[in-house]
Amino acid sequence: MRRRRHSEETENHERWLVSYADFITLLFAFFVVMYSISSVNEGKYKVISQALLGVFSDPERSIKVIPIGDERPLSVTPAQPLIKDSEQIDAGLAQDSDPLKTISDDVSDAFGDLIQSNQMTVRGNELWVEIELKSSLLFGSGDAMPSDAAFEIIEKVANILKPFANPVHVEGFTDNLPIRTAQYPTNWELSSARAASIVRLLAMEGVNPARMASVGYGEYQPLASNETAQGRARNRRVVLVISRNLEVRRSLTGSGTANARPDAALRRAGTQTAPGSAIPAGAGNPVNSPSPTF
Repeated sequence: MRRRRHSEETENHERWLVSYADFITLLFAFFVVMYSISSVNEGKYKVISQALLGVFSDPERSIKVIPIGDERPLSVTPAQPLIKDSEQIDAGLAQDSDPLKTISDDVSDAFGDLIQSNQMTVRGNELWVEIELKSSLLFGSGDAMPSDAAFEIIEKVANILKPFANPVHVEGFTDNLPIRTAQYPTNWELSSARAASIVRLLAMEGVNPARMASVGYGEYQPLASNETAQGRARNRRVVLVISRNLEVRRSLTGSGTANARPDAALRRAGTQTAPGSAIPAGAGNPVNSPSPTF
């Protein structure tokens, strides 16, 4: 009986291509991951960098003992007026160098391009100055993390505000489109977080934190109708309010600057000059921008 001859299997000399393809795929995935890790948001990097510098470079903070027990925080008390009643109007409002007007003029000079493009509005009176900024200029949609442009704008504003002692508060506003995220369940949280972010940036740039406050009004103080895209864009805003003194700031935050008018009660509160001496800020070149009313 004849034996069957076993056919010899030909050896595959290209099996190495499978391993090579797997290696190339893994290498590609590795470089994709490395690229995604290396893409750093400049705004978040600056916030973390400033926070770490503040912790490790401040000798007073590093050696200060952590308080234990019922230690009351220091409070900011307004300076007492030196004169009374009708004389206060002449003393508080009719000064040769009004810090509010100086701040308003300096902001208008520094941001003429933003004012002309309707991204910023500067307005005011004898009791307070408002610097209104479009939210799209400072934040991404549905977010409270400042953009790179926000750092540059707030740095300039902080340099103008630092020489003065006037109280500052930041107001956050949104449109009426609902937001339901884990971080911001409603527009209340989003508007408050945006106002607090601007206050934090001002403090990082050297403005005394004891002067400042933040408040969020959500969607409930619109400037325009939310029925149109233009109206909603106008309602999404952040307003920096520089007040003559703490009494004026308390009155404004109680009602909201959008609804406040310099009535008799506010004028009486504004007769007190902010504590501290003002260092005259350098006046820039005039620009064609709306002039606040004083």
